[in-house]
Amino acid sequence: MLRPLLQRGTRASTLLQYLASGTGYLQYVGTMGSARQAFQEEPDADALVNHLSDAWCWLEAHALLAREPSQSEAFRRISRDGMDLAKDPQSITQFEARERLSGPLHPALEGTVRTNFHLGDYETACFAAMKAVEIAVRDASGLDNSLIGVHLMRAAFQPHRNGKGGPLADAGAEGGEQEAVSALLAGAMGAFKNPSSHRTVDFDDPIEAAEIIQFADLPLRQVERAKRRQAAATA
Repeated sequence: MLRPLLQRGTRASTLLQYLASGTGYLQYVGTMGSARQAFQEEPDADALVNHLSDAWCWLEAHALLAREPSQSEAFRRISRDGMDLAKDPQSITQFEARERLSGPLHPALEGTVRTNFHLGDYETACFAAMKAVEIAVRDASGLDNSLIGVHLMRAAFQPHRNGKGGPLADAGAEGGEQEAVSALLAGAMGAFKNPSSHRTVDFDDPIEAAEIIQFADLPLRQVERAKRRQAAATA
């Protein structure tokens, strides 16, 4: 049974399903030994077993394989989370997406955004993330409420020319860099804040949703830096 698993190129999700299909306790040494025996005639046997080993270690590192308390240290069992993932192969994608957001986010993203993401409402989470960017930019720039979305980003981060520029643009940065930042934030706002009209995002893909939220974290931190520049200039 290991042959088709390894021939497809081992992934942790495939290995998890394979392990869940068996009975009894699991042993790393035994599983690797079975794989090596199955591929003893293959020229790339070592590479295949190494892929399998990497997948096993990933499962352990993410608590999908756990120690079996009734046995010696060598024995493992599939954890409760692991069994849930094994029953639904698509859920591994959701697990990997949550891992991308496992670290701290900007405080503006830690409430509604993270909550909706974990509930699986990716469209609301992404919209809320970009809305948080819009609110932070408007508050820090002091620009009028009539400016929204792309126009707000362009006005707030307008590159400095002849001593004039957007209130959040870094006057000390090279002109091309200022223009790039303005274009980056305006483009992101245009693409992700209003998905119902632009339809550029596949909100069925939790990994893509997680990446949009991660992206929103960047301009929020840029706004914090701009606020520090403003405070230093008026000190």
